[in-house]
Amino acid sequence: MSATVITNIGTLVTNDPSLRAPDPLGLVRDAAVVIEGDRVVWTGESGKAPAADDRVDADGRAVLPGFVDSHSHLVFAGDRTEEFNARMSGRPYSAGGIRTTVAATRAAGDAELEANLTRHLAEALRQGTTTFETKSGYGLTVEDEARALRLAARHTDEVTFLGAHIVAPEFADDPAGYVALVTGEMLNACAPHARWIDVFCEKGAFDGDQARAILTAGKAKGLHPRIHANQLSYGPGVQLAVELDAASADHCTHLTDADVDALANSATVATLLPGAEFSTRAAWPDARRLLDAGATVALSTDCNPGSSFTSSVPFCVALAVRDMGMTPGEAVWAATAGGAAALRRTDVGRLVPGAYADLVLLDAPSHVHLAYRPGVPLVTDVWRRGVRVVREGAETPSNP
Repeated sequence: MSATVITNIGTLVTNDPSLRAPDPLGLVRDAAVVIEGDRVVWTGESGKAPAADDRVDADGRAVLPGFVDSHSHLVFAGDRTEEFNARMSGRPYSAGGIRTTVAATRAAGDAELEANLTRHLAEALRQGTTTFETKSGYGLTVEDEARALRLAARHTDEVTFLGAHIVAPEFADDPAGYVALVTGEMLNACAPHARWIDVFCEKGAFDGDQARAILTAGKAKGLHPRIHANQLSYGPGVQLAVELDAASADHCTHLTDADVDALANSATVATLLPGAEFSTRAAWPDARRLLDAGATVALSTDCNPGSSFTSSVPFCVALAVRDMGMTPGEAVWAATAGGAAALRRTDVGRLVPGAYADLVLLDAPSHVHLAYRPGVPLVTDVWRRGVRVVREGAETPSNP
């Protein structure tokens, strides 16, 4: 098996736990990485790198782990431009706009949905995302939810059943009946295609008791919980996430002290989604409060057509630094190792021997430039599973 060494790296972000003090990123300067097959086999100072079959000169630029986008909604049709335009003109965001996407998604064929999915994946890959989670939730019938998961599973192992996004329009007057459908026939049809189960626990969607019933039913089918929690208001979502050992509580915008303490003393990751606050002009999550309490924080795009139509993790990193109280190092860690923690994985989100060779090369000497130069396309090259899938000046693959 041939080996490749990437050498002359200005700053290497490893996220190696043994190198974290005093910086969470485990930085190595004037560094090198050796790749063999789909794995990292060596990292360290460039002058000490072992021999390899192929050599790539980073020319003093920064290398960091591929971004781990642990929360997205990519199986959909249509867009909600008019809703966004109205919101920017003063109309507040609510969960109800999801119904617009549900109607468009139900009307779309499989080919259209998958083409849209792969287009957004290619877009994300160009910006350094090498691992992503995505959800159903825009079908809300047994057949449409199952097909969304089947399509998603062709492109990632991190697939989430979100039949409990909102109550389906047909059940507007019978939410209990919809919960019974989600926990019964729909779950039976969807569980074989998913790893996770999610619920939007919020006013206008599902209350705490309904969310507990849905997540508990999913656990009984072998799906692990994650939860949309405390996005639009204070509520039971975070406490429920901790109670059920959810991998992540996502949004975490409105938190009590008890919520923060619960997250800090649990294995549940607080996944923050600044694209949603940017796109809805909502209050920003207080990342500093969570970090100072000792909670594990992830950053993700929440890419969806309604409330956060961005696939750019670098953009979310810049927002987190500018508006959520994070340092550049904390934000990069949250978008890599933090996202991996939200998916309960240790083989991505870090560059250590044995991890997947998922790397991003920046046209900058340091990861700090992701926040320092917001909006600039700094990602020039991307390796995923040891293969250089994005190369400076070359076309990105259309089917990532």
